[in-house]
Amino acid sequence: MGFSGHLVFARSERPLLEAPMFNSTGPQLKDDVHEWQPRPDGWQTLQLRQGIWEDEYLSTLVEWTKAPACVADVSDSSVALVTGLDTSGHRWQAWLNLDNAAALLVEKPEDVDDVSLWLATPEFEEAIGHKCAELDAEVPADAEGALVWASAAGVQAEAQRSRIEELLREQETFVEELFDALLNELGFPEAVHPAPQP
Repeated sequence: MGFSGHLVFARSERPLLEAPMFNSTGPQLKDDVHEWQPRPDGWQTLQLRQGIWEDEYLSTLVEWTKAPACVADVSDSSVALVTGLDTSGHRWQAWLNLDNAAALLVEKPEDVDDVSLWLATPEFEEAIGHKCAELDAEVPADAEGALVWASAAGVQAEAQRSRIEELLREQETFVEELFDALLNELGFPEAVHPAPQP
């Protein structure tokens, strides 16, 4: 069973859990939140179990941190929709694991009663192919949006747009790893893992 919930990425000198949107969630939050290894310059990632994050929180977080932020809506570690927002209100989105996203987004025909039977048909495969092509066509614009957002965050992206596009087309078993790789490619400082104690 994979992870379902949200990955929240933002910069603050204070812990992200002190942000106002978490004030009302109560003491059980500690069981539902995992803090990833922080990155230099105050960049932090929170992994929140399903049901904690609301869509409007992203603008609240950007306002609170006074810095760009993004959130990945993850389903079963297999697919994620990343939404970024900067302080000027510029928003971008990108799917991670496009094949899985296509399977999630493909519309069931109205004359299909049993979805499980439809999944085994050539028509389903064809529908996935069409949806995948649609998502793939959006990748260049998604990559450009991500680079503009990273630039607004003040990171010096070494990445070429072609490399970001390549990454948005990659398939990983755990989509969380793809999210982390995307942040690295966009030029955010990589997390420094503590050296093991002898």
